[in-house]
This record gives sequence, structure tokens and C-alpha cells, in this order.
Amino acid sequence: MTICILGRQPAIGLAELEALYGADTVRPVEKNAALVDAEVDFVRLGGSQKSGEVLTTIAGSDPQKALLWLQKNISDIAGNVDGKLKLGVSIYGATMSVAKLNANVLSLKKVLRERGQSVRVVPNTELELSSAQTHHNNLTDERGCEIMIVRDGGSLIIARATDVQDIDAYRKRDQERPHRDTFVGMLPPKLAQTIVNLAAADKLEGVVLDPFCGTGVVLQEAALMRYEVYGTDLEEKMVRYSRDNLNWLQDLQRLHVAKYYETADATDHTWRKPIDIVACEGYLGHPFSSEPSKEALLETIQTSNVIMKKFLANIGDQLTPGTRLCIAAPAWFVRGHIHHLPVSLNLNELGYERISFKHAKNEQLIYRRTNQVVGRELLVLKKK
Repeated sequence: MTICILGRQPAIGLAELEALYGADTVRPVEKNAALVDAEVDFVRLGGSQKSGEVLTTIAGSDPQKALLWLQKNISDIAGNVDGKLKLGVSIYGATMSVAKLNANVLSLKKVLRERGQSVRVVPNTELELSSAQTHHNNLTDERGCEIMIVRDGGSLIIARATDVQDIDAYRKRDQERPHRDTFVGMLPPKLAQTIVNLAAADKLEGVVLDPFCGTGVVLQEAALMRYEVYGTDLEEKMVRYSRDNLNWLQDLQRLHVAKYYETADATDHTWRKPIDIVACEGYLGHPFSSEPSKEALLETIQTSNVIMKKFLANIGDQLTPGTRLCIAAPAWFVRGHIHHLPVSLNLNELGYERISFKHAKNEQLIYRRTNQVVGRELLVLKKK
């Protein structure tokens, strides 16, 4: 059994896991984790920070009980490591002072040292070690050991971390590629992964089309998953940016995937076939940095809605029934209200079914940073 520690917006991570592995294999744990009864391909996940192998579950919600269990079992869990073992503990959903947690971790260190194992502890400044701490201290490597204690109602799950997001790799793909464009928006690679996964579900091969490819972030992440990629954009410059960025990534990662690009208007273009998966960030409208006037908001909603409606009508005639799409569409947070694209409320009339998830509500699938005016609403659709 695998436990995943979800990202800043847990509902998005849950929907991603459900899309990939099925609703019946996923069980939410409190607010920030999920159990998955499947072999998890962690490297393709955008919505989970860490994953681990479940070791045991114990009754009660006091993490001290879990730490006492660890004192008896840490030698077997850590195994024999040549050189120095790096040790860390994270607690999710349960309460304990950080000072008390650090004291308990030192007790675990003492147990290991008594059997001759050299140990360096990664100290906690909070109950949870961050992804950066886990990654930079190599706690998921053979010489590392992070224990995760996760509250699950009236019990505690104890797991050993096996994977953590490679924040350095994300940074490199985001910031070191040849072309970036702040005006068209900076789609985070992690969110691009999730968009591809929500669209692909259990389809592990085929052609991923991004009809608004921009600088190619979605195409990059799809290529890393070994999909064939097909990018089109209204602007020739963006197509060139995508091509250059994909070539850079191919050289960096030694990738060999089929790639195809066209300069095209998504509202009236006829794409090459087959189109197996559609994953994209649509037109987000004006990039408001502060709350707009009522008139400015209405104008950008109308413009964005016309483009989205024409695109969905155009591509719908070219898709095989059952084809899945995930589109990051704009949603505006203005004066305490969320404003959605009107077309998102009339998808059935255009020949689409909006997919619902067991473990996440569609209204929760809006990626947004605090105080951000324009969020990205993830529309997960299926062609009828």
C-alpha cells in the first residue's frame, strides 16, 4: 500500500490519483494525504509532494504511540547502511510540539547508534519536513530514512518515504529552458503534469495535442511521460518557442519522442489525426494583477468565453467519442466571488460530458495562489 502526501491543493492531487488509478483504489486520509492500492508511478505526479510505503497502522491519534513503536522497530526499518544514515520524521494531521518531536528523533538516533550505525538527524522546524528538506537531504535514497506518521481518523499510519518531488528538476525545466514568456502566463510544470494526467487517465500511450501550446510546458511534461506530442498555437513565435524548448529538453533528457507543430487558430483549424488526448491551458484573458473594474472583467470574460466556445465546437467534430480533454480555463476571483466561463455551464450542449470525481468536487479543481485574481479551473471533459 502506498501513501501519497498531497500538494497545496489536495483536491487536485486526489483527482489526479483517481484519474490514473481509479476511484476504488484511492482513499483520502484526513485533509492532506491519500492511500493508493496500486503501484504508483510517482515521477509523473504533479499533485503529490511525497509518497511512501505503509509499514503499519496503530490505534490512537497520539503520535507518541507511533514514536514508541518506532523505537522498537527502527533498526529493522533503517536496515544496515554503509556510512552515515540520514534520519528524519514527519507528522501529518496529528499534534505534538516540535521540541518533543525532535527529542523523540534523537532517541531513535540513540537506538541506531547503539547497534553501531552512524546517524545524522534532519531536525524539524515544523512537524512536517518540507519537500525541499526531504529532497536536499536525500532522505529517499538508500542512505536516507524519512518516517511519515499520518493521522487517519482514530489511528496513525506509519510509512517510510520512498519518493519526493524533485524540485531542482522542476526549477530547471521551468527557468533554464531557452524561452519563457511572462505575458502569456507561466504554467508551472507540476500543474502541466496534472493536466496531462487528468486528460490521459489510464491511456499510457498515444498523441497528446495541445492546441494552445504557448512555450510548450504541457508538451514538455507529456514528452517526459513518453507520449507523442502535437502542439499548435495562433502565434508562429509561440510555435517556435515550443519547438526550441522541446529540443532543449530532448537533449537534456535524451528523449526520443515524436513531435509535430503547426501555426494554427484553435477556433477553426483541422488537426492531423489521431488525437488521443487533449491537454492544454486555454486563453486566460487579461493577466490582471489586481481586481479589475466590473467593465474590464466583463470584457475579458466575454472574449475568453467566445474563444473557448468556438474551440470546443471546432475540435469536438474532430474527436472520437470517449476522447478525454483537460483544459485549464480562467476563473476570476473578484470581490469575494468566483466568475467562471459561461461556456463551462453549457458543455453538454457542445457535445461534452464533464467528468466528476468521487474524491474531489469539480468546484475544488481551481489552481490558484493566494490573492491571485485569475485562477486556472481544470475542466476535465469527455467527448460524447
